[in-house]
Formats: sequence, C-alpha cells, structure tokens
Amino acid sequence: MNNIQKYIFFRVMRSVLIIVGGLALLAILAQGLSRTDIIVENRQNAFTFFTIVMLGAPQIMALLLPMAMFVASIWALNRLHRDSEIVVAEAAGMTRWQIASPVLRLATLAAILHLSVNLFVQPAAQREMRAQVQDARTELVSTLFRPGQFTSPDENLTVFARAQEGSDLIGVQIAERPGQPDARDVLAKRGRFIEVDGVPSIVMFDGEVYQLNSNNELTILRFDQSTIDLSPFIREDDKIILKASDRYLHELIYLDPSNAQEAQDIDKFLAEAHARITTPILSIAMAMLAILAVLGGNFSRRGYSRRIVFASAAALGLIIVQLSVQSASTSDRAMNAAQWLVPVTAIVLLAYALFWRGRRIKGVSRKRSLA
Repeated sequence: MNNIQKYIFFRVMRSVLIIVGGLALLAILAQGLSRTDIIVENRQNAFTFFTIVMLGAPQIMALLLPMAMFVASIWALNRLHRDSEIVVAEAAGMTRWQIASPVLRLATLAAILHLSVNLFVQPAAQREMRAQVQDARTELVSTLFRPGQFTSPDENLTVFARAQEGSDLIGVQIAERPGQPDARDVLAKRGRFIEVDGVPSIVMFDGEVYQLNSNNELTILRFDQSTIDLSPFIREDDKIILKASDRYLHELIYLDPSNAQEAQDIDKFLAEAHARITTPILSIAMAMLAILAVLGGNFSRRGYSRRIVFASAAALGLIIVQLSVQSASTSDRAMNAAQWLVPVTAIVLLAYALFWRGRRIKGVSRKRSLA
C-alpha cells in the first residue's frame, strides 16, 4: 500500500474500533441487566457478575462486527469525501480499486478475526460462562440459605437462618423430613458449612434437636457441636449440557447418533456450524456496500445522502435475510446452502456494480465527453 492507501486503511480501522467498542458496550450493558439474578437471587459478588457478563462479550462482538464494518466504512469514506481527500486521490491518478482496496483489506482482516472468534474464542468463553453460571446457581450457601427466609431445596429439607456473618450462619433452624414419622428439627445459635471427606455438611454449635420418639413423646437433645450430612438433600447435577453456541466446530459436525440430545438437535448443530463460517463473509459484503454508496456513482458536491440511505437499507436487509436463512436452517437442513449463497451472491453483485459496471459506465461517459 502507498501512503494514501495506508492513510485510508488506518482511518477506517480507527472508525471500526470506535464503533465496535461503542456497540459492544451497549450490548454488554443489556446482557448485564439480564444477568442481575446472579446477584439478586444467588447473592454473588460483583466480580463473579462482571466475569460472567464479559465472557458473553465475544459472541456479542462477533454478531455486531459486520454491521459495525458497514457503519465505520461508510462514515469514514463519506468524511474523506467531504474533506475532498477522495477527489485529490482520484486527481493523483488513483483508480477506484486503489481507493477501495484498503477498505477491502481491512474487511478481509475483520472477516478472519470474526472467523477466529467464531471457531475458537466464542465456544471457550461460552463454556466458561455456562460453568460460572452453574457454579453460582448451585453454590451450597446461596442455594440452601437466604437470611431471613425459609427455603426448601428438597421436599425433605427446610432451612432457615436469621443472619449471616462472614462464613457463619446465625440463628439456624433445620427441619428434616417434615411431616414424616422420623422428622426432626434442629435449632442452633451458629452454623458453618464444611466438607467432610468431600461430603457437604454443616457443623452447628450450641443447639438442640427436637424429635418424637416411638411413643409420640417429644425428646430434646442438647449439643455443643453437631455435624449434619447434607448430601442426601443436595441435587448433584454437575453435568453441563452444551448448546450449539458452546460447541467447537468439529463438535457441531461430527455428532454421536447414540446421543439422544445430539440426534434430536442435529439440524440446529449443523446450522450453527455453517453460520460460524458464513457470517464473517458478511463483513466483506458490508464493506463493499459502503464503498458502492460513496464511490459507486458520479461525483456530487452535495454529498451522497440518498445513496447512503439506500445502502443502509440494503445492509439492514442483507443482515435480516442472513438471519432468516440461519433460523430456517435449524429446521431444514437443505437451507444451509442458502447460508453460503446469500453473502457470496451479495459480494459478486456488489463487485460487478462497483468495479466492472462502474468502469464500463465511466468509459462510456469519457467517450461521450471526447465526442
């Protein structure tokens, strides 16, 4: 690239970074609002909350990159036009291709980055985010005890704690197997969660055990320290079911027919695999659409507002069509071919309109001027 092309390249790249960053912050904020249950219901700290929100950022940025590429390209090129820099470049002998090539190179790099995020970063981040969410929602303290509330994590267990001070629970009440003949209530001034040989338990201090004996007489047993095994009341569900967005490409293509979930969702997995590869191609189509809006017609001192509006509508329509095809592919495997057809056809048509047809029209107009 010569100096002018480098200038255009970095001018557009700066715009892309600013717009992607701004859109990503808005999207992350929206996702953060949907994850407030992590703090409200599961009583997690702010670090856990922000970690989960940030792990969702790669998927959001990948979704926004094609549109950001269009907005940044059309904004930067239009500004170059207003400053008469494109006119100077054309007067210096640069062709339309030479002016457009820095933008197309940047779009190609954006597509490669988008593809890398789709294939490697997004699945890793989504898996970690799902694991973090599950850990937050299955954490023993937040699941069993909510200060000032009676909770029943199991039909055979009801627990209550008046308050929590650090790792200690104050004013603990545990009802085991309520309503059954062997039911018992345990009250203690203080309790603390521990693990005994990997078994979740709670050790209680200064308490009493209330239970009816075989004669239906209430018996009271006082203790200084007692440990209750909580494993019978804890639902162990450590297995994380991977959704389509959590899987790597080979896991979306090579499926296990004996797995009931994979056999049921095979169309969704294949649609996701094709979408991971084809969506980055939209960045190139979007950049070409922006170039066509600014460079694809005759020069105008009044600007290209009308062409920009039409190009924006076309960009939005292209994304809607691509998303619609992706959605249809989840139920019809044959529609996966359309996921490739939409962006490739758009690039071919835009290349024809921008370079071959534009050169032909320019040649005809030059002949007329000479005549």
